[in-house]
Amino acid sequence: MDLNACGHRLIQSASNPVIKRAKSLRDKKYRRLEGHFLAEGLRILAEARDAGVLPQQLFYADDREPHPLSEALIAATMASGGEVIATSTDILARLSGKDNPQTLIGIYPDQLRELIHIDRASAPIWLVVQAMRDPGNLGTIMRTGDAVGAGGVILIDDCVDPFSVETVRASMGAIFTQVIATARWPDFIAWLRGGPGTLVGTSLAQGSVDYRQPDYPVPTFIVTGNEARGLPPEYEAECDILVKMPMLGRADSLNAAVATAVMAYQVLDKQGGG
Repeated sequence: MDLNACGHRLIQSASNPVIKRAKSLRDKKYRRLEGHFLAEGLRILAEARDAGVLPQQLFYADDREPHPLSEALIAATMASGGEVIATSTDILARLSGKDNPQTLIGIYPDQLRELIHIDRASAPIWLVVQAMRDPGNLGTIMRTGDAVGAGGVILIDDCVDPFSVETVRASMGAIFTQVIATARWPDFIAWLRGGPGTLVGTSLAQGSVDYRQPDYPVPTFIVTGNEARGLPPEYEAECDILVKMPMLGRADSLNAAVATAVMAYQVLDKQGGG
């Protein structure tokens, strides 16, 4: 095994099985098969470390300029039993899918939860997304969840992969602070009604109230529908509260991630956390 000047394993061939396995994690099929995903960049990996999560494998550019934070991440990864691998910028570009890759890329277990393993009492706010398709929206919603102290994000029906490189990148590290769970709608409703929790949906339907009016008990579950279609009518019917936001211009709706953020901060304020 080749070592670099720092004593770390050195891999310079893109055909190396370790590199090929890491690159395969850009594909949803292999992420699901292995239960691991890629995260890239000093900031995101540092956020993961601060959340108590270290990579099982850490790749870095052998020709990088030393940085105190990256050196600390390398040391922490090794101390935790993880493997540190030095490689080239070209290979990092292959792993990240970007021409100007970050200098650090880590492989992490996905830690996807089932509803039965969620403690709803652990947080006053939970975010629920239904059939969301855009990784940028989902990553932004994770960031919002972290910002308002939400417990996590529950993905309903067929959503974009929360562990895709694009979603992880958009989350800016919140993928490591938010519980991520998946469920079909009937299973989610059955679980929700098995304990405390108010389900709040955003809608332009008749009967919706201004989002600033209701009180939002603890815990509140804010559900956001598909970017193009919103929540199906039968899902809206299951909500305890349907709210709408005033639209004073020509636009008839907000971006899904923006609407979720507006609602999350309103709930936070009404619960006394703002």
